[in-house]
Amino acid sequence: MNTVVLLTLTGLGLAALYFLVASGLSLVFGLADVLNFAHGLFLGVGAYATWWASGNLPGAGPDGFGFVLAVVFGVLAGSFVAVLVELVLIRPLYSRTIEQVLVTVGLSLAGVALLQATWGADPRPFPRPDWSRDVTSVLGAQVPNAGLLLIVAAVVVLGALLAFLRWTRYGLIIRAGVENREMVTALGIDVRKAFTLVFAIGGAAAALAGALGGVYFGTVSPGQGGSLLIFAFIVVVIGGMGSVVGSAYAAVAVGLLQQFVNYYGTSGLGDLCVVGLLAVVLLLRPQGLAGKVAHA
Repeated sequence: MNTVVLLTLTGLGLAALYFLVASGLSLVFGLADVLNFAHGLFLGVGAYATWWASGNLPGAGPDGFGFVLAVVFGVLAGSFVAVLVELVLIRPLYSRTIEQVLVTVGLSLAGVALLQATWGADPRPFPRPDWSRDVTSVLGAQVPNAGLLLIVAAVVVLGALLAFLRWTRYGLIIRAGVENREMVTALGIDVRKAFTLVFAIGGAAAALAGALGGVYFGTVSPGQGGSLLIFAFIVVVIGGMGSVVGSAYAAVAVGLLQQFVNYYGTSGLGDLCVVGLLAVVLLLRPQGLAGKVAHA
């Protein structure tokens, strides 16, 4: 019983990390119809900015309010880079899908190279708070606090995103743009501002995933964002392109499947099963768990 509880909560912690990355991807694709392969760069910027702030930003540090300040700095840095990418590189290419893919893939590779050139290719120890190294007893299982922190952060982000989309003006514009972007534009609403805002939100969520992922893994490395981005794309496709709630469902399914299969099977088998789940969903429900059927 203790093992099942431990695997469930650690799987949910991994799912929370996937969701934080996937939520921004889902929003960006749903509104702007952009498959942003450079999304992992925002995660890397958030992780390294938090790491840097912990040792250099006045008032920041690995514990207490200093840790919160370092994470806020990392989130702001990731959001700023996301806005910059949207304004300079993505905005001129909204109607050119192939060029979008080429630019974002190239930017992803260039971003990893830049991080390597600046801080080296080797993983660096992440300045984790002391309490994140401890465990909490849940139904007899000793669960790492870092995983619980990710779960809480993902629930808060999911609630904040749903509240923003439902009860704010720009949230309504984004929801309407996801349903029918041409109609929103015809009503005289400048959807481009919504595009930029969505990129900022997506970059902030990815940067938060980078900062808390550093706490979860204990290290930060230039290629960390790319590896997490693969599973984030799988989560977005399984959940339904453009659906934040669908991404949450899919993240839970992927995280739990990966954790249980890797424990009871051989190492790496969980990753294979996740790909198998993706194939099954694409065959039986191509629009994803929460996606809508496209009508001709």
